[in-house]
Amino acid sequence: MAFPYMEAVVGFMILMYLFETYLDLRQHAALKLPTLPKTLEGVISQEKFEKSRAYSLDKRLGNFVLWHTTLVLEEVRKFLAFSGLNEENEILHTLSFLAGVMIWSQKGGPYLAIYLWGFMFVLSLVMMTIYPILIAPLFNKFTPLPDGELRQKIEKLASSLKFPLKKLFVVDGSTRSSHSNAYMYGFFKNKRIVLYDTLIQQCKNDEEIVAVIAHELGHWKLNHTMYSFIAVQILTFLQFGGYTLVRNSTDLFRSFGFDTQPVLIGLIIFQHTVIPIQHLVSFGLNLVSRSFEFQADAFAKKLDYGSALRAGLVKLQEENLSAMNTDPWYSAYHYSHPPLVERLAALDEADKKEE
Repeated sequence: MAFPYMEAVVGFMILMYLFETYLDLRQHAALKLPTLPKTLEGVISQEKFEKSRAYSLDKRLGNFVLWHTTLVLEEVRKFLAFSGLNEENEILHTLSFLAGVMIWSQKGGPYLAIYLWGFMFVLSLVMMTIYPILIAPLFNKFTPLPDGELRQKIEKLASSLKFPLKKLFVVDGSTRSSHSNAYMYGFFKNKRIVLYDTLIQQCKNDEEIVAVIAHELGHWKLNHTMYSFIAVQILTFLQFGGYTLVRNSTDLFRSFGFDTQPVLIGLIIFQHTVIPIQHLVSFGLNLVSRSFEFQADAFAKKLDYGSALRAGLVKLQEENLSAMNTDPWYSAYHYSHPPLVERLAALDEADKKEE
């Protein structure tokens, strides 16, 4: 007797829907808490807390029912769509599909996964090269950071870490949102650092800005960027390998009601059968990403930017109206970056160990 793939996938989707709904309810209860977490007492004003709390609750209540209803309806629609496929539109969809990236899937043979991964690998390198230089400037204005004390401090920090800084830019992120950030890009000895203008505006002093840069340089020094890139390449290869297995599985197609194995249907079936693995992988990547964030914070602290980083994180939290109270289960499952209260708690714990 063939394994009931479709029933297993539908059952898993229902379980995940119930689990994520439970997490949403836990998060909603956390957001409703009327008091600051102990870590933020005396750090965040009551006025800022109430404003952030009201914003988070209004945003969540407005999206909660709509999001869950849409999710269920969309998944049901996808499954119902299977029954509406006939031979004529199957051929049309398959031909359209073959015109895209998956053009190799009747030519790839046993090496299909390698060909597809190779294509995506080259594409990712090309995009990493041309996006910040040719594409990003189409949407934002990048200007060199003016000479001054801030530039000197950043250059001194980069030099002390042997970071090959070639250019230092400010991007007009404030034209789109109040979100603050800093990032770096470039290969080998040709690195660039980009500061959001909102970061400069929102931080109290240069030390807080440099502390944020120290955190980002921590990701570079600890090879987080390289590890993440390698992990993505491995997962991409495994994903394409999984697709080839699905495409060649007669039992899997029959479980979904198909006697033939058209390419397009194989892709759709793969997208559904891989859902359980995707959830596990996503959760695992979140845990790794959160660990990287804590490590980068600790790196900045070792450079004596602990106090400045703490102050900068608090300031950015206030300006972005991010939630102050978060449920730990919800946070671990959904957030690739730990919330402020967890980051400050980790910094405080490191302080206690040093005493």
